[in-house]
Amino acid sequence: MSALPLRRPPAANEYPLAAAVDAALLARLSAQFATTAADHDRSGAFPRENFEALQSHGLIGLVAPAAYGGGGVSLATARRVIAAVARGEPATALILTMTYLQHHALARSDTRWPPQLRERVLRDAVARGALINALRVEPALGSPARGGLPATIARREGSGWKIDGHKLYTTGIEGLSWLAVWARTDDAAPRTGVFLVPRNAPGVRVIASWDHLGLRASGSHEVVFENVAIELDHAVDLRAPADWAPDAGSQTDIDAHATQQAWMTVLLGSLYDAVAQAARDWLVGFLNQRAPGSLGAPLASLPRVQEHVGEIEALLRSNRVLLDDATRAVDEGRAQPATDSGLLKYTVTSNAIRTVELALQLSGNHGLARQNPLERHYRDVLCSRIHTPQNDAILIMAGKRALQSSGAAA
Repeated sequence: MSALPLRRPPAANEYPLAAAVDAALLARLSAQFATTAADHDRSGAFPRENFEALQSHGLIGLVAPAAYGGGGVSLATARRVIAAVARGEPATALILTMTYLQHHALARSDTRWPPQLRERVLRDAVARGALINALRVEPALGSPARGGLPATIARREGSGWKIDGHKLYTTGIEGLSWLAVWARTDDAAPRTGVFLVPRNAPGVRVIASWDHLGLRASGSHEVVFENVAIELDHAVDLRAPADWAPDAGSQTDIDAHATQQAWMTVLLGSLYDAVAQAARDWLVGFLNQRAPGSLGAPLASLPRVQEHVGEIEALLRSNRVLLDDATRAVDEGRAQPATDSGLLKYTVTSNAIRTVELALQLSGNHGLARQNPLERHYRDVLCSRIHTPQNDAILIMAGKRALQSSGAAA
């Protein structure tokens, strides 16, 4: 499987893309991606043509700094793009979200990446639409957010590193150009961190095991690294394990981690909220068109139906208000505690799932038929629960904060 060969984006003088990303363009892309979403869901094929379309409008490099030819856009603009893409085909939006998050981290002036590699990855995205994702989850470790050392090992050999390991859920692997691999060194006191591996490096092997309930076109397969050689400076950020704790380091480090978490929860929340909006749109059309003979009028005329659609509108409005508020806070430079970002994800994704459940309740067997998109929206929106942080971690963190605050006050 090779990295994605994509078209050239608009030239640097054709930016600023923040202005070029207008509602009409996003609506066209959303509608275009929706026409093949069911096909990608059935086959699980990587949505290559969607990324070609995104690159033709310069949208893959949208978050990359302007100094490297990118759009340098705010979270608000990135969110609009992700929501529009997800409304059409959410697996494409998930892969793009992961690239946006990596680009946002690299755009920080305090990034620990070597300058030449930072520039290479960002310019590669702008020029070729090169995608990047972090490879962190492992069969034994699970998610490193829960703690523990990775089993993926990087050892010094000659003038570089050799990497061996096994990763799960490598979203977008069929189209990635760069892999940000979480691993540990083989030192007596190991360091952990990120090693930048080119997707086409010898020894990188994909196990095509992704056969999931939802987001089937995300291609989140397994990847095995067997004696993969990379250059010395591709160990882009190594630290003692304790130094990776969210509250470790300087206040600048803590604030940067909180901002990155906020970007992640806003973009993922926007993605799954968009899936719920697509479900709502289908439902409204169905209810206005479906007129059972026993009723003699469309289902939309029933007060009970109107009440439940009103509940859907309330859930989606709550999501919009919460996402707008969090986005504004980030773009204005206001700190967002990790607990608040977690609660945002919990609430928005719960509302999105409830929205699609109500749509299924109102549509009955019609909504569960494979020829209708609603059952696909339901499978896709359920995937919102598995992203880090998971619900149990979010609620424990929030509960601890509330109890500690009350205890201190008492």
